[in-house]
Amino acid sequence: MPPLRSVAVVVGEAFSTFEFAIGCEVFGIDRTDEGVPAFDFAVCSPGGAPVRSAQGFTLVPEHGLDPVDDADLVLIGPSQALRGPDVAVLAPHLDAALARGATVASLCSGAFTLARGGYLDGRRATTHHRYAAQLAREFPAVQVVPDVLYVQDGPIATSAGTAAGIDLCLHLVREAHGSAVATAIARRMVVPPHRDGGQAQYVEAPVRPCADESLQRALTWAAAHLDQDVDIAGWARAAAMSPRTFARRFRAETGVTPHRWLLEQRVGAARLLLEDGDETVDEVARRCGFSSAAMLRQHFLRLVGTTPTAYRRAYRGARAPRATPLVPPAPVPSSVAPGAPGPVRLPAQSAPVGV
Repeated sequence: MPPLRSVAVVVGEAFSTFEFAIGCEVFGIDRTDEGVPAFDFAVCSPGGAPVRSAQGFTLVPEHGLDPVDDADLVLIGPSQALRGPDVAVLAPHLDAALARGATVASLCSGAFTLARGGYLDGRRATTHHRYAAQLAREFPAVQVVPDVLYVQDGPIATSAGTAAGIDLCLHLVREAHGSAVATAIARRMVVPPHRDGGQAQYVEAPVRPCADESLQRALTWAAAHLDQDVDIAGWARAAAMSPRTFARRFRAETGVTPHRWLLEQRVGAARLLLEDGDETVDEVARRCGFSSAAMLRQHFLRLVGTTPTAYRRAYRGARAPRATPLVPPAPVPSSVAPGAPGPVRLPAQSAPVGV
């Protein structure tokens, strides 16, 4: 990465205070007494005009966009409900910065500003998980990576939602000045210098309602009995469908295959137990229908982006552990009542499932 000595933060109307504060905290405080180099830090807006925050106060920047032309790093945060600063006004300044070898980075939904200007075309990028699908839909030339905390693709960097901006900024410091400097800043901010995993671990995944009532009953029952074995043919019979019809309707309603849905539910249940429970990882695996802790770790790492142990450590912190129920008791629906044809038990995961 090129030298990182000067930083310009661009704010637009209805800017988000938190992401703006990230740039100020990482780059705008003098920490030379702790071995952190001083950054030439500038807050900019088009024309230097006052801008109102989304939280209701007005900021009066000291600069227009001229510092962007000379900055080593340009930060653009979210503002104006995904519209961001006028990219037509920004473009000449961003072009000048990039031509000099500067890095341009967006925080959270600031990625939409860069995408609108074509700066993400053909590049890998991310944004808040709430907006990742929209970014991919509106800008098909962008290679959206939805489950990471940040992405750097050449001179362009993007972060996921909110606090992931800290991860990106510390990464940029680490790349330019080394781990010791990044760690010194992180220590002052009381945050980890590097977080494992991606933003998938912060996305809630509840059981979504289905229009098909019989399928909904089958899903509800399965979510309440994740530790049990169920073959898909029996699950289809419980929904009064043939296996082929069941698989087709299942995918139409949920967007995934039955195997994939079941795996996601089991991993989601494991997340809940790891966040608040005191069970061992082996016990969590058993309660969630995995054949072993190793199998839980394999699927957890693939879907969440971190290990069960690291996830528990990140979420639980100093909280006292407690026993945690997976789901409230649920009555067995009539479609899976005793006497229904065939077994209605979901298979414990002993090998990777097809998706």
